[in-house]
Amino acid sequence: MIKIASIVGARPQFIKAGIVSSCLQAHPDIEEALIHTGQHYSQAMSDIFFNQLDIPKPDFELGIGQANPATQIGRMLVELDMVFSSSSFDWVLVYGDTSTTLAGALAAVKANIPLAHVEAGLRSYNRRMPEEINRLATDHLADLLFTPTETADANLLNENIPAKRISRVGDVMYDSVLYYREKARVASNILNNLGLRRKNFLLCTIHRADNTDNPHNLETILRSMELVSEKIDIIIPLHPRTQAAVDKYQFGGHLSPRVRIIEPVGYLDMLQLEENARLIATDSGGVQKEAFFLGVPCVILRSETEWSELVEKGRHTLAPPKDAQSLTRLILASLSQPAHTISSTAMFGDGQAAEKIRDALLMAS
Repeated sequence: MIKIASIVGARPQFIKAGIVSSCLQAHPDIEEALIHTGQHYSQAMSDIFFNQLDIPKPDFELGIGQANPATQIGRMLVELDMVFSSSSFDWVLVYGDTSTTLAGALAAVKANIPLAHVEAGLRSYNRRMPEEINRLATDHLADLLFTPTETADANLLNENIPAKRISRVGDVMYDSVLYYREKARVASNILNNLGLRRKNFLLCTIHRADNTDNPHNLETILRSMELVSEKIDIIIPLHPRTQAAVDKYQFGGHLSPRVRIIEPVGYLDMLQLEENARLIATDSGGVQKEAFFLGVPCVILRSETEWSELVEKGRHTLAPPKDAQSLTRLILASLSQPAHTISSTAMFGDGQAAEKIRDALLMAS
């Protein structure tokens, strides 16, 4: 029997843990303890994902709550140290590139517990991004690195990480889309609730610090959405961080009625919005991939992406928010792109990443 501490705290981690935890907990030789840091603390950003994805109630809820990243990480380290001091684990499993990821990695190393990192090897090569620092540090601390793509493998090898620590399993989010897509089609009423028609709206998400903490970038994106709304309706499920920035800078008062800002939505509703959008504009790494898996063209509201394959294959377009006019031109050009099929996603694995993670942990124990 091996004991695994899986640490989550933010929306993309709940999605990944939903599929991986289900696989781990079904195995008779694995005992998993789920630790929720509370990095995302609201019902709309946390509880709804546990309910929709059938994630078990966390064994430990740290309740970190809202704070700047440095304060959050400090609090997490204190709480995780207490958990690791009171319980024995064979592995700590962390996901992605959030503050929770880095705190979990540091706490595991300090407690001398082997560390495994899901979604290892991603690089944007922009060290101003907190996420880039989080994933760099975590990768170099981890004993076992679960990579989603060949490019991720190459990034790690280029940084002199030994090949024996790297295990390419494919993308866990691809597993999730394949598993939950049909459920979303049946269970979600988001299109009817919002009065939307298939392929007749643009879906936009904004949450990264480069955009939310930069008034110029945020205003540019919103102004571009205003201009694009002359051609197509816009739906923006607004992240709490982004809402706070919109309120602070008073950017939301003059938006067209065709730019509809809504509350954050759960995973099933989000899948339906993504699958039925004509185009997605986002700064989210996860939403970029979901767009690709669902065959929807995507404009990436950044100067670079850690998912470089999506741009290199010609499916997605980088669109840095330098000015509203140029951003609008890129978005309007992308509106004319044809959809592609889910059969083109082989570079992200075969939809069995969770099983491969489980088997690798068992073999390494």
